[in-house]
Amino acid sequence: MNFYVLVASFLASSVEFIEALSIVLAAGVVYGFRPALRGVLYAVITLAVLVAILGEGILRIVPLNILQGIVGILLLLFGLKWIRKAILRYSGLKSLHDEEESYRNQINRLRSSNRGSFEAQATAYNGVLLEGLEVVVIILTMGSGAHAFGSAIVGAAMGLVVVLSLGAALRAPLAKVPENTLKFVVGVMLTSFGSYWAGQAMGIRWPLSDATLLLLIAGYVLLSAFLVRMLQKGGVRAS
Repeated sequence: MNFYVLVASFLASSVEFIEALSIVLAAGVVYGFRPALRGVLYAVITLAVLVAILGEGILRIVPLNILQGIVGILLLLFGLKWIRKAILRYSGLKSLHDEEESYRNQINRLRSSNRGSFEAQATAYNGVLLEGLEVVVIILTMGSGAHAFGSAIVGAAMGLVVVLSLGAALRAPLAKVPENTLKFVVGVMLTSFGSYWAGQAMGIRWPLSDATLLLLIAGYVLLSAFLVRMLQKGGVRAS
């Protein structure tokens, strides 16, 4: 079991499923939780099939050294996107995501359409599937890059179970979860993995082997803190 991959996959999937939870809860509140949970189940099965088919195909077709280069670049793109958003929010140049407002908007939309239980199922399915597709990409990239699909899948499954369990217990969106901090942590981890594997694909021999990831994580955290401070001082507006 690869601890780094498991933690990164758990955190990344949790962030995505927190956003999907608001959609599922809204569908359940308006039309009942049974059809909403059916939609969640169908979406999870769809995502699991995608991981099984694409994961097996990637490992069979693409050589490991080429795969690590591709995975490294993809993770860098994902990670830097999440870090950028988090930095802008920390510096006050971008508003925080409001999960409660998103939840209220979903409820209003469903009540105005009033199409019954099928819409609850379809809404929950679409919400989990759309947010879960990014989880699938992370599972495929993390799992194939580290040759640790099991760890990536277990981490994502843990994220899904934790978020659904909290949502079921509270019957409310997880608005109190520090989502921006979670996204920043995940962004740093994905960017660090991406740098590590892209470097390996280019022939770089990291001096501390896997422990180099800790140095990369520390470096990206310090750089991000510096950028937040600079943005706060400069007052530059995000586009």
